[in-house]
Amino acid sequence: MIEVSGLTKRFGDTVAVNNLSFAVKQGEVLGFLGPNGAGKSTTMKMISGFLTPDQGIVKINGIDIEHEPIKAKSCLGYLPEGMPLYGDMPVHSFLAFVGRVRSIEPSDLAARIAAVVEDVQLGDVLTESIASLSKGYKRRVGIAQALLHDPPALVLDEPTDGLDPNQKDQVRSLIENIARSKAIILSTHILDEVEAVCSRVIIIDRGEIVVDSEPRSLATRSSKHNTVHLSLFEIEPETATLQLRQIEGIRSVQYKEKENSFELIPMDGQSIVHSVWQKVTSNGWKIKTISEQGGRLDDVFRQLTRNEN
Repeated sequence: MIEVSGLTKRFGDTVAVNNLSFAVKQGEVLGFLGPNGAGKSTTMKMISGFLTPDQGIVKINGIDIEHEPIKAKSCLGYLPEGMPLYGDMPVHSFLAFVGRVRSIEPSDLAARIAAVVEDVQLGDVLTESIASLSKGYKRRVGIAQALLHDPPALVLDEPTDGLDPNQKDQVRSLIENIARSKAIILSTHILDEVEAVCSRVIIIDRGEIVVDSEPRSLATRSSKHNTVHLSLFEIEPETATLQLRQIEGIRSVQYKEKENSFELIPMDGQSIVHSVWQKVTSNGWKIKTISEQGGRLDDVFRQLTRNEN
């Protein structure tokens, strides 16, 4: 488990992180989001022990990282943003070095290296120098070193940064596979990633938590939740727009000329698709397509952070 209580960090007169408190349990993947400058990376550095907070406590598996740093860090795997690696070292040598630094027993080290190499698919580049690798492979090496000592908690800062779509999918699958036995914090700006792998989301802005929710529940807070997209045969757009605006619970109706379709946004995210269907059929209009769209996390993200950014 990762426990954060009253975490605060100032840089001069600037409060980068202000009294953050949350906990991540085993089996939970927490998506940690925020606009640039919100305090995400500062928080990650304090949780991992790379930066000392001005106030507050971080515990990894119940161990205070400030008072017992070595013991606490032995329970944590950390992938920092822009993972610093020793470029002149071959991949296998680097992982062996990390294993020794992590005090992995020599009798166990070869097996642990083999396990993480298989997990992150590094077998083809084990003898190559890290400097010669693509950005995607370097990211995989960073993930491998975070997993090498099989920690119960992981902090991953932008784990798919620089990866192509196939590589991103592989990393997401890896996170899903290991999530059952670990507490994971995933700091990212890729909202699709949060929807794909996270069981919970925290959004921070100006160093403070503005929401803590499950992704599905958070999406329902979108101003466009349950929006209906409607396309009709042989209809005058202006006439149809006037008629559609009469439906109870409609907040707005917009005709999109390029797509030759209507976008109907409900009030308060209520479902209006049945009412739209009734209106269309009662007027004798012929439907090409009709669909209802759930809320999007990017809409919610903008709603929660736009006033300050």
